[in-house]
Amino acid sequence: MTIEDQQALRALYPDATERALRKQLDHLDPHCQRYVALSPFVVLASLGADGMLDASPRGGAPGFVRVQDAHTLLLPDSPGNNRLDTLGNLIAQGRIGMLFLIPGVDETLRVNGDARVVSDLQLLAGFADDKRTPRVLIEVHVREAYLHCAKALMRSKLWSEQARVERSALPTMNQMIRDQIGSSEPAESQERMLARYAADL
Repeated sequence: MTIEDQQALRALYPDATERALRKQLDHLDPHCQRYVALSPFVVLASLGADGMLDASPRGGAPGFVRVQDAHTLLLPDSPGNNRLDTLGNLIAQGRIGMLFLIPGVDETLRVNGDARVVSDLQLLAGFADDKRTPRVLIEVHVREAYLHCAKALMRSKLWSEQARVERSALPTMNQMIRDQIGSSEPAESQERMLARYAADL
């Protein structure tokens, strides 16, 4: 049986608690701002012009996403695969969802809002480091922000040593992609891949 309307769905669940509803803010309060400052990892959700959804990871030193003010976040774009899926989606639709994580903390921070891709030279210079100046920034106007409970990460035991999976449980990234695209090029070892990535982090 497929659930096809909101009423049928809601009938399967109790009502959300007042606390769950009231915790959603329209800005970043001091707790949300502190969470962003401590987070080295965020997943970006975006919507393309074709209606397809995309989720993409971003990482950096804690606080690599900066709080400009209670309604604005700035995220520098770091080198990737140059597909530009997220940036293209943001230009097409201008909407973004963000899920911030902090290693060792089971609660997460969800932020939803409007986004634009900017290349303001003064802003970009503020994100320069000894390796590079980013080409663009993602500027997020916060519409919704709320701390998400710990249940999902507790169930997954994400930060537990016992839950860690050895990298050798999967083929190397290069080997998997070779199989997917039917390449006959020699396989790249995990060690060579890590050394190659290290030069472009």
